[in-house]
Amino acid sequence: QVQLVESGGGLVQPGGSLRLSCAASGVIFSLSAMGWYRQTPGNQRELVARITPGGRKNYADSVKARFTISRDNAKNTVYLQMNSLKPEDTAVYCCKSERVGVWDYWGQGTQVTISS
Repeated sequence: QVQLVESGGGLVQPGGSLRLSCAASGVIFSLSAMGWYRQTPGNQRELVARITPGGRKNYADSVKARFTISRDNAKNTVYLQMNSLKPEDTAVYCCKSERVGVWDYWGQGTQVTISS
């Protein structure tokens, strides 16, 4: 059974930082591309950051230079370090494990709220 469990969300003031974690089980993590996506009510889910099995990273323009994605294959965990947070970063953040054409799994998400 595949499980992706996100943690680390919460309420932070503008300019603050959070580190999200997504622990994966039931997938071959080292072969999986891992992504962080976010969604707000009434809007489509959008890609925030993605890291390939080989470590190549890509980011949404809105988070470049502020967010950093990383992975620890020994711990089957992907992280999202979020700095200089803005109110518009408020969303539910979900992680995704994928191997194109083979599997595609989502976590339940963690709420991130940026507010003073």
